[in-house]
Amino acid sequence: MRLLLLIALLVAGCASAQTAPADPGLLVIEVPGTGRAIAARLCRPEGAGPAPLAVINHGSPVNAAARAAMRPQPCTAEAVRWFLDRGFAVLLPLRRGYGAAGGEWAEAYGRCATPDYAAGGRQTARDIAAAVGHGRRLPGIRSDGVLVVGQSAGGWGALALAANPPEGVVAVVNMAGGRGGWAGGQPNQVCGADRLVAAAGGFGRSARLPTLWVYTANDSFFGPELAQRMRRAFADAGGRVEFAALPAFGADGHSLFFGRGGSAVWGPVVTDFLRRQGDRAR
Repeated sequence: MRLLLLIALLVAGCASAQTAPADPGLLVIEVPGTGRAIAARLCRPEGAGPAPLAVINHGSPVNAAARAAMRPQPCTAEAVRWFLDRGFAVLLPLRRGYGAAGGEWAEAYGRCATPDYAAGGRQTARDIAAAVGHGRRLPGIRSDGVLVVGQSAGGWGALALAANPPEGVVAVVNMAGGRGGWAGGQPNQVCGADRLVAAAGGFGRSARLPTLWVYTANDSFFGPELAQRMRRAFADAGGRVEFAALPAFGADGHSLFFGRGGSAVWGPVVTDFLRRQGDRAR
């Protein structure tokens, strides 16, 4: 039963584990310095005028075959529609190692006993930065006021990006971010949890963008205690954190961001955060 739950969560939490054929309408984005490219879907809001950009980043299943089957969420997905309805254009990149043409996985963090979460996060951030740079140059997209959102591994990469942000990014939303969860196929087990906390502190030393962290009481990947340890390490090192500790959501709160009905829970929190950022993230 636990294995079935894990599989379901990985599919839902990664935001793009759909097995339909590749979409010929996806953008192709070069990742500088790698000789490789990633695919991305662009969703535009209704209305005229340049739109602010939200770059939404998926999580990472532990199974390599599942990574190869992934593709970006459709523009009709609930989380995507939430941002579209508020005037954002949404860019959904598929990072190196994901999707049918993703090639070698770039985000590995090494052995469970000695994980290098900072290095893995920087590779995720590298792809996110490429997506940001491409997106803000597109017609009808504002070059400033970019919001970066990430779930799970995508949230971890968004925090790494906050430590060295590309031009145009003004805020980061981390939805249940982390790496190494479900170690050994067991819930609430994380490979080298102390190393994850230390890496969060490392990101915080140079991260000066405002960040919103959203975690739930029943997240089986990164539970409340570990989430708070990461927050404290990031903040104590100088990072700017607003933390939302939300109640349990569904069978496992790790699926909150992309889960059905999730936007009714996280939406008000993100709205308040964006309101405090003012025009910088709009």
